[in-house]
Amino acid sequence: MFPYIPISKADEEKMLQVIGAKSVDELFLDIPENLKVKGPLNLPKHKSEAEVRRLVGKLASKNTSASEALCFLGGGTYDSYIPSIVPYLTSRSEFSTAYTPYQPEISQGTLHGIFEFQTLVSNLTDMDASNASMYDGPTAAAEAALMAFDKSKGDTLFISETVNPKIIQVVCTYLKFREFKIEMIPSKDFITDLDAYKEKVSKNAVGLLVQSPNYFGIVEDYSEFMDITKENKALNIMYADPSSLGILKTPGEYGVDITVGEMQAFGNPMNYGGPHLGFIATTKKMMRKLPGRIVGEGVDANGNRAYVLTLQAREQHIRREKASSNICSNQALNAMGATIYMSLLGKQGIKEIAVNSTNKAHYLYNELLKLNGFEKVTDQPFYREFLVKVKDLNALNKALSEAGIMTVKAIKDDNIVQFTVTENRTKDEIDYLIKSVEVL
Repeated sequence: MFPYIPISKADEEKMLQVIGAKSVDELFLDIPENLKVKGPLNLPKHKSEAEVRRLVGKLASKNTSASEALCFLGGGTYDSYIPSIVPYLTSRSEFSTAYTPYQPEISQGTLHGIFEFQTLVSNLTDMDASNASMYDGPTAAAEAALMAFDKSKGDTLFISETVNPKIIQVVCTYLKFREFKIEMIPSKDFITDLDAYKEKVSKNAVGLLVQSPNYFGIVEDYSEFMDITKENKALNIMYADPSSLGILKTPGEYGVDITVGEMQAFGNPMNYGGPHLGFIATTKKMMRKLPGRIVGEGVDANGNRAYVLTLQAREQHIRREKASSNICSNQALNAMGATIYMSLLGKQGIKEIAVNSTNKAHYLYNELLKLNGFEKVTDQPFYREFLVKVKDLNALNKALSEAGIMTVKAIKDDNIVQFTVTENRTKDEIDYLIKSVEVL
């Protein structure tokens, strides 16, 4: 018996007798013998708590965090400033009641937090309704695609090539074993090709998925795309950067049907890529198709403010074969961090962060183009992420690494790279990067 299995030999024999098996090995007869591990696993001997801490610390030291090296990376995960009040409040117990929200009488803290998150997301995106948080942005995009297929009689989802490839991969994975088609709309000069969309779109379309700003950081005008999609009785899905909504046209202003995105940059550290939290918001017409649940505000028997699950897709629990989604949970702790962050900054604060990031990004961009090692790629307008062409990527990353700056990756081809500037970067840090690469 393994020490971590909490049953005795007598317990095992009794269970085997009940199910009519002679041994535990008999339960795995369907597995070919050549695939089974013979003998004990090649694992190190057990260690004490102190030894495990030292070992894990040594492994963790192999990573380089944003607190050790300057970060000008983006692409979906951002090094944003987290006010100290965010981790302080999220560590308190009031909003982390330890029970399922399905029983509101003992989960008011969790329900209250989700309600505030929904409200703020709806206000930020200018949409009618939002649900509890999603696992992450790409998952939210996949759920939006399923909503579109569930709503429409068509069979094809169109996705712009300017959407982050990781988002596209997750959507394709979700739809792989369903009778749905995905068709890509090519890009032209790093923006979605409108003429190509006009040629490809048809009455079989269920929707169009675009990203704002797009994967390259460019701000696209999707107005005409939205009109064409609606003319074909399909749904518009926008993957939006929440931080940009302080200064850019909101999904609601575009007339988008479903808005999704990633909210890690709002009060959550990068955590080497997770956990994150996605969001999804929609119109009143589509509200009942939202995955997960929606929390509503009411009063209890004593007239005090109280929260309860107002709307949820019960098919997730009692009619699973009719469910359009398997989402029945949410990133409550991460969502609470985002909620506190949005409440703290308010409308004006989010706008200031967007303006700050944009100004700093354009400053870095203009200064890099003055150097011999960098060239312009496009004249398209951008938010806080931009592309530049480099003469020697290896030399660039060598200079960055020696300066204690995280290296950048190639986008599109080996000579085009992306830099991201959040509000967390100071002018001194930006000037330091410029000085570090001026001799390329």
